[in-house]
Amino acid sequence: MNDFVTWQHAAQAHTEAVLQRLLPAANHAPQDLHAAMRYAALDGGKRLRPMLVLAASELGERVQAACEAALAAVECIHVYSLVHDDMPEMDNDTLRRGKPTCHVAYGAATALLVGDALQTLAFDVLSRPTALPAARQLQMLNVLARASGSAGMAGGQAIDLANVGRDLPQNALEQMHSLKTGALIRAAVQLGALSCPDVSEAALAALDEYARKLGLAFQVIDDVLDCAADTATLGKTAGKDADADKPTYVKLLGLDAARAYAEQLAADAINALATFGERATRLRELAEFTIGRKF
Repeated sequence: MNDFVTWQHAAQAHTEAVLQRLLPAANHAPQDLHAAMRYAALDGGKRLRPMLVLAASELGERVQAACEAALAAVECIHVYSLVHDDMPEMDNDTLRRGKPTCHVAYGAATALLVGDALQTLAFDVLSRPTALPAARQLQMLNVLARASGSAGMAGGQAIDLANVGRDLPQNALEQMHSLKTGALIRAAVQLGALSCPDVSEAALAALDEYARKLGLAFQVIDDVLDCAADTATLGKTAGKDADADKPTYVKLLGLDAARAYAEQLAADAINALATFGERATRLRELAEFTIGRKF
């Protein structure tokens, strides 16, 4: 097991432990809702966004409580988006992270509430007092709010739904995915860095360029895997985008060209980290992981 894999497993285990602690207990009323929240959020997924928070926090002297709040908050937003995305009104999927989707396991009404509750929990956790200056903490809240709303993830999802069955040019496709997928990836990197009071605005700008390229690379590879991988490997239904006639990079560029484009985006992301030296090692490795992943 190489050094990055060891770090990755430790980061995933740490994320799981933080979520276990911060999610409401399943035996607290309303029990069904809390059990469903834990079902959706625990025991699965790559945990890429929390890993990005942790990796970016290595660039300075992080406030541990703020970093843990950030990784939990960004994962709660991500999971809420998956729960809603899987529902019949959107992608109508039955498998997520290798198990039945939340609405299949708990019903559509409960799944809707799970998403709502995870979204509000994210901001509850991120707003709790830490040793960070108050202005820095408010900046973190603003970053996550903008990334998850109509100017970010939710807006990208709306554009995606509006363009089923249509062919989009590459600039429109990238705009859609920079919101739907990229906004939360950019927020994860910003939140990790903001948990360090000593990371400068100039450093935040360089990190945002890294995250912008990485977010697009992630989505391009997602499109490749939807075509090239199987359901058992992905832990979700393979081929759904093609079946739904959604605009994708594979549909636009072809499989090999899409994979090559993802590799170029990842290289560009890594180049944006040049000024950080060895402190950005994990961020570089996460870019490589993003395009080398199998699920």
